[in-house]
Amino acid sequence: MDLGEPVTSAPLAARLSVPSGPLFFPVTAYGPDGTVDLVAFRAHVRQGVEAGAAAVFACCGTGEFHALTPEEFQECVRAAVAETAGRVPVVAGAGYGTALAVRYARLAEEAGADGLLAMPPYLVVAPQEGLLRHYRALAAATSLPVIVYQRDNAVFTPETVVELARTEGIVGLKDGVGDLDLMQRIVSAVRSEAPADGPGEGLDGAPDDFLYFNGLPTAELTQPAYRGLGVTLYSSAVFCFVPEIALAFHEALRSGDEALVRRLLDGFYRPFVELRSQGRGYAVSLVKAGVRLRGLDVGEVRPPLHEPAGEHVERLGRLIERGYALLEEQEKVREDK
Repeated sequence: MDLGEPVTSAPLAARLSVPSGPLFFPVTAYGPDGTVDLVAFRAHVRQGVEAGAAAVFACCGTGEFHALTPEEFQECVRAAVAETAGRVPVVAGAGYGTALAVRYARLAEEAGADGLLAMPPYLVVAPQEGLLRHYRALAAATSLPVIVYQRDNAVFTPETVVELARTEGIVGLKDGVGDLDLMQRIVSAVRSEAPADGPGEGLDGAPDDFLYFNGLPTAELTQPAYRGLGVTLYSSAVFCFVPEIALAFHEALRSGDEALVRRLLDGFYRPFVELRSQGRGYAVSLVKAGVRLRGLDVGEVRPPLHEPAGEHVERLGRLIERGYALLEEQEKVREDK
């Protein structure tokens, strides 16, 4: 493999390098007849941006990318772009085999997206060389910067990530595996073997515009550990339905408020993850139920996902109340000091 020369990433990397808030992965809204409800979707996106999201990742995992037709996908991306109006970047999902991934990438570019989140290829377990060819072809297909999503059947060696980092158009890696040993070796390899040249070089000689994301479900639970690796960006599905809690946690991490971090981890995030583990697909369907509980009718999930059990939705409602109570308790503690 030819490592080539390091490249400079597109502006998306600069816009995300110092996150002002959580990264927002909106659900896709459906009407009673099961079709995409763009009015509700735009309201959902608008609420997230106004609440303080640093970016909108439209039609990705939480947004049921797998369930959307190409036409629906482009409509939703276009709606997200229109609703954000440039206030924050819009990143769209792209996936399946190489040909379809390229098609979705071009649809996203036509819709005005600022970047792509590249999902794993469909079904196949490919060798590292094949994965590299796939993501390079996707990066070359449009002018949009690409964030590669590591999960399931697309898990990379540190050497492959070095090559991804040297590929024009690829600006970051989102980790959905949770192997901290592997992530440390990836970060170290890119820092050591793909150093930046000139103004883009960080203090440690690393390409400071190559991004790393914690992409685990309910990433807040593991984010303190990821921060130890220097990974400050993370996806927040919880932001979809309790943005105030997600923002408070994000700020507590940023400011070093360990008391609030622990309070929210122990009292909200860990119980939420335990509830999420009660059903398959709850990383999406339970989040969507949470959005509905908070007053916005975004419809149900599409098959093959299924709605969460009623008792689990009730537990989610109580947990949401508990999360807001924790914020109130913390505010009282601050006032008493």
